[in-house]
Amino acid sequence: MEERIAIIAIIISDITQSARLNELLSKYGQFIIGRMGLPHQHIKDKELALISIAIKAPQNEISALSGKIGMLKGIQSKVIYA
Repeated sequence: MEERIAIIAIIISDITQSARLNELLSKYGQFIIGRMGLPHQHIKDKELALISIAIKAPQNEISALSGKIGMLKGIQSKVIYA
């Protein structure tokens, strides 16, 4: 299957889910080109983290990862394909 390049944008509003997210990203590590994470102080001292993942993989793998990320409580994700 043809590989595609994409960016997965992730917003974490429940920091307690970070470990589960990291486990998931590790499982797809063979496809990840790079990762950038930015912690951010949110309104009323609530923590928020922003992560972008550059990935090169078959589209079904990218969709599967994004879907699994989106099922984690307190985490949202969107994919942008090149």
